[in-house]
Amino acid sequence: MGPGWTDNDLVFCHVDGTMLHPERFARGFSDAVRRRRLPAIRLHDLRHGWATLTLQAGIHPKAVQERLGHANISITLDTYSHVIAGLHEEAAEQVAALFRAPVSNPLAKTARSAEDVPSD
Repeated sequence: MGPGWTDNDLVFCHVDGTMLHPERFARGFSDAVRRRRLPAIRLHDLRHGWATLTLQAGIHPKAVQERLGHANISITLDTYSHVIAGLHEEAAEQVAALFRAPVSNPLAKTARSAEDVPSD
């Protein structure tokens, strides 16, 4: 933030807060990647990478949709369905584990057997 800063709620901007053309920023990003001899990656690929890693980490798709700014969750789910598919298997396994776990019956501790009941 420099002298004369105006907050225009922009992610990428000049030091005074005015809009920086997205193509100019993307070109600068590509130049920086090339100078550092990193594998070629577009700036937009970072967005996809973030979304993929976030979904794989188990973050709710609604939160991802809101962060990405998608108009509705179906856009997010359609775009990242390859990630969601793996999450379905994991979710199914977690639910199946619930059925395999021993179940405690709180009524069993208070129920009396027929032998304990006095006869008339």
